[in-house]
Amino acid sequence: MTDRNALLEVAHLSARYQRHIVALEDISLTVGEGEIVALLGRNGAGKSTTLQAISHLLPARRGEVSAGRVLWRGADITAEAPHRLVKRGIVPVLEGRHCFVSLTLEENLIAGALARSASRAEIRQGLEEIYQIFPRLKDKRQLAAGLASGGEQQMAAIGRALMAKPQLLLLDEPSMGLAPLIVEEIFAVLTRLNQQQKLSILVAEQNSTVALRHAHRAYVLDTGSVALSGDAQALSQQEDVQRIYLGFAA
Repeated sequence: MTDRNALLEVAHLSARYQRHIVALEDISLTVGEGEIVALLGRNGAGKSTTLQAISHLLPARRGEVSAGRVLWRGADITAEAPHRLVKRGIVPVLEGRHCFVSLTLEENLIAGALARSASRAEIRQGLEEIYQIFPRLKDKRQLAAGLASGGEQQMAAIGRALMAKPQLLLLDEPSMGLAPLIVEEIFAVLTRLNQQQKLSILVAEQNSTVALRHAHRAYVLDTGSVALSGDAQALSQQEDVQRIYLGFAA
């Protein structure tokens, strides 16, 4: 049944790699307007595959959606091309940051605006907005991305996505490989964007502690299926969730 109030709805989604390797099995989730939703689970639980299925990036990894649907404001977008999804406002930030290493940090940001065919004036305005959000990027704007720190690259990857003016930001493991202070800074920025601009966010994250602190709701994946879901604060207080599904000691 379709959730008419959902911005994004994933309905009974299953996915395979190379036609035979089961990656997701009957996953359902929703993201409402102005929500931060966390997608949690151990490594290999299916978090990245879920985001790639929503973004229609599985074919590039020899994967496919084998059942179910992805709906955006009630419209079926399961098979829609990635660039068309970006134009709709669904913008992914892939695991591992994926900056264009030979381009400067500023050129990486501009690449995000080109995805929506922005004018020069819109690009200038967008850059100023990103530099207010991430002042460090303004100081390093002429630095080649390949020479930037991991935190600066992650900020550039998120900034590039924001330059595309998303309605829904899909973030895959934004804390991976980063120092705790940088992780806190990035999640604080995301929360501020959510509160001030009503930006909806679906974030796949192994660092459940920080994700649950900033999210409204969460889904916990286990071997490609939804094992638990609910209010983020309530889930953060359940020791069995930490122990059984997230791999932490009780």
